[in-house]
Amino acid sequence: MGLSSKTASEIAELLTTTVREKLRRYKPETVNMPFHHRLLGKDRYAMFSFIQSMNTTFGISIWEQVAVILAEGAGNYAERQYKLLGEIDGETEELIREIHYKLRKGEATADKIYETEQIRKKIKRGEAKTDPDSVVDLFVRIKDEENYFDITSAKPNMKEFVALKLKLLRWTALRLSQDKNIKVFTRLAIPYNPYHPEPYERWTLKGLYDLEKGEILVGEEFWNFVACDNIYDELLDVFQEVGEELRDEIDEKFAEFRIGGKD
Repeated sequence: MGLSSKTASEIAELLTTTVREKLRRYKPETVNMPFHHRLLGKDRYAMFSFIQSMNTTFGISIWEQVAVILAEGAGNYAERQYKLLGEIDGETEELIREIHYKLRKGEATADKIYETEQIRKKIKRGEAKTDPDSVVDLFVRIKDEENYFDITSAKPNMKEFVALKLKLLRWTALRLSQDKNIKVFTRLAIPYNPYHPEPYERWTLKGLYDLEKGEILVGEEFWNFVACDNIYDELLDVFQEVGEELRDEIDEKFAEFRIGGKD
């Protein structure tokens, strides 16, 4: 079926609005960086700072909003910055810490289904409370399965991978504390593969995650999953078309940096 024209238009509108707003509001940092400025030039550093600012915007909101548009375009319910309420009892917290510890030590092999079922058996009914881990980047319900995503950077370090695994286990417990019978799957999403066309390489902690069952979805896997279709190449085309449409406006902004950056 592919990407519908309605979904493609919504994504294009989001990107166009976001980039234009950034172009309108962005002002180069006034902080003095004498070494960077002397080596690279203030104008080039201003361009670099603008691109870094756009990267931050992608990380904060664009990935989540695009994923919601894709999921809803496929007829699924989706929500960004979803608040997952629940309460984890002491015994289940202890179980989660034990699972996490054994995976980190290599004493157990990641098995997402088994980990979830262990938590399901142990968890006690709790109140619908806010937890320090309550905020979920992306929630997508596909048929009878609830998917809770943390959308992370392209290259998480080892500490981040460890901390994120613990968060995924706790999300599972929070949801099951409200309904033991629900089908829940907590996942990491990495929006793109920086090593393309080679496979994603940062599996230094692959024993911590169940890669075969999709506990981590990278790039094409993630976007196709939320869209329930093979739309990745079409999604890239939308980004390219918007980029070409905005090229002159972006070049005008960069020209301002060149004018204002000369000493």
